[in-house]
Amino acid sequence: MRDEGYDRVIVRSSQFAHDLKAQLGERKLDLILECIGGTILKEGFNQLAPEGRMVVYGSAQYASAGNRPNYLKILWNYLRRPKIDPLLLPNTNRSILGFNLIWLYHEVEKMHDLLGKIEQFKLGLPHIGHRFAFDELPQAVKKFQSGTTTGKLVVAVQ
Repeated sequence: MRDEGYDRVIVRSSQFAHDLKAQLGERKLDLILECIGGTILKEGFNQLAPEGRMVVYGSAQYASAGNRPNYLKILWNYLRRPKIDPLLLPNTNRSILGFNLIWLYHEVEKMHDLLGKIEQFKLGLPHIGHRFAFDELPQAVKKFQSGTTTGKLVVAVQ
């Protein structure tokens, strides 16, 4: 993150609400790109400023490390998930948007148009944190499931 020019970084922890508040200082939180869910989603939403927007594009909290899902943990997390009443959103003038890129799978032209617009930002190449050969695919999947990756995980197909 520092290589990308960010001066403040928050790593998911049990003190996320405190860490977020400390990093924000007096600044407003206007935009959240949320992919974890659970407490992280709830604490972020609680600190979202009026007119703020949260875009939810994933739910890593429900992913299981390893080859077999821990159904009891998934159920526990599901039952404890944040419940945000849409009827109360106008009271604080905040919004939540769900986003799933897969919906554009059959809309190739729209996808190309959006990618072209993104390309105009000249964001540079994504950070590749881990590389695996194709014959290391099982190790790559385990690494991805571990939750310890940074940047992209790339499997070379040759």
